[in-house]
Amino acid sequence: MMWRIFLSLVLAAVVLQGTEPLSDEDGPLVLDYYREQCPLAEEIVSRSVAVAVAKDPRMAASLLRLHFHDCFVMGCDASVLLDSYGGITSEKQAGPNHKSLRGFKVVDEIKYLLEEACPGTVSCADILALAARDAVALRGGPRWNVWLGRRDSLEASFSGANQFIPAPNSSLETLIANFKQQGLDIGDLVALSGSHTMGKAQCLSFRQRVYDVQLRGEYELHDKYKRYTTFRRILRSICPESGRDHELAPLDHQTPTRFDNLYYINLLQGKGLLGSDNVLVTQDDEGEIVKQVWAYASNEKLFFASFAESMIKMGNINVLTGSHGEIRKNCRFVNT
Repeated sequence: MMWRIFLSLVLAAVVLQGTEPLSDEDGPLVLDYYREQCPLAEEIVSRSVAVAVAKDPRMAASLLRLHFHDCFVMGCDASVLLDSYGGITSEKQAGPNHKSLRGFKVVDEIKYLLEEACPGTVSCADILALAARDAVALRGGPRWNVWLGRRDSLEASFSGANQFIPAPNSSLETLIANFKQQGLDIGDLVALSGSHTMGKAQCLSFRQRVYDVQLRGEYELHDKYKRYTTFRRILRSICPESGRDHELAPLDHQTPTRFDNLYYINLLQGKGLLGSDNVLVTQDDEGEIVKQVWAYASNEKLFFASFAESMIKMGNINVLTGSHGEIRKNCRFVNT
């Protein structure tokens, strides 16, 4: 109840001046975009995310992942939030998202509060970008400036979600090509993969990595102390060869709710959960990616700085601004 009382006071304090419609002129994203039209926008998002993560620490990873899955399909335009309606087939039903993405109700709550404070002003796409940043910072990770001014798409892409979101068993070659298609380079791939230092994955996402004999040999080859063997036994106890597809295991078995650099240490020990994580060290013939993994494993501050830079870069993928798109009143549906 206390947080609702606080937010009520926040909303009551919103200054009514400066609520003219946004400019129709196209332009780049900017800092303090809502300073005049909705001065407490970032505070409302931050407080709401803090409440959600306090209730469910795993929600931090879920909100971060939501932003990632949005940006990799048509750009950072909140298309991932749309429900199936009329001619729209929701991206939520696509393979990488179905029964996997979480955090939609948190976004709904944030949007409700923002519409109460500043009707028709703050986009759902900007909410996703801000929520991802705040979620990471709350769990001990870096905090970065979020450039704002995104508008929301008028459509979703079910096929795009199936095509462009990396699969948990992707090869390194596929991952590099996938990120390149989004305007992201190999450095961004390695840095953003560090988001798997938080959260959990379903059994169906890592079963192949546990039971495939050839893959197992690759991981053990890169772990001279054979620590992977014990780790594999733990994973098998969670995930049998068949059934229990939605059983969860932590992506980082040591600190699953904290944003840190242990993800990279796990990779070097053969203890990355997903096949798409481990290929960073098992399929890097040139060795440059492995060097970056070692650098982040050795220097958390370096990882944090690189991650923040890559998140800003990712948040700029194919954004809609100016007269393109709209500001949805409800993040699940286009305006009518």
